[in-house]
Amino acid sequence: MDAGRPRTRSGAGPSHARGATVTPVPDSRPLLFLDVDGPLIPFGADRYPTYGASTGDNPLLTRVDPAHGPRLAALPCEVVWATTWRGEANDVVAPRLGLPELAVVVWPEPSEADERDGRAGLHWKTPALVDWAAGRPFAWVDDEITDVDRVWVAEYHRGRALLLRVDHRQGLADADFLALEEWLRSA
Repeated sequence: MDAGRPRTRSGAGPSHARGATVTPVPDSRPLLFLDVDGPLIPFGADRYPTYGASTGDNPLLTRVDPAHGPRLAALPCEVVWATTWRGEANDVVAPRLGLPELAVVVWPEPSEADERDGRAGLHWKTPALVDWAAGRPFAWVDDEITDVDRVWVAEYHRGRALLLRVDHRQGLADADFLALEEWLRSA
């Protein structure tokens, strides 16, 4: 275990972009598990605002609103990437937001239990996030959260949790930040 955090079911603990496992300083602040596609890069609508020029690698990055960075940084929590972008989120998304390098959840390899849970509607990220939180309060911001995830977290996580589903067509909105701020004040 790294500083009180369990390893995920794959045996990987918290890590940073460059693939090195880190031993984080014990932190009592709530965690904010943050997805990229949907919350930070909206998709599925007809039009989107754009911010800055495309770097050529991924034209969707122009949808990342740099105003989200200071708002995320001001939240009283530890922000952790919970995305399939993995460490690349630190390389290309964090700079657009003005955020420092953040911890990254390392996803476990899928198992038969994961496939069974997925057929029952449980998001594949849910067990790994509960493992990573290790009882710490956490908020999870994603566009794929369902009631099945909420029930599972309520049953298996011993701390407080907020599962905030973001509309993937608009990404993080003022109402989402208000919900996070209110929940974090009481966490």
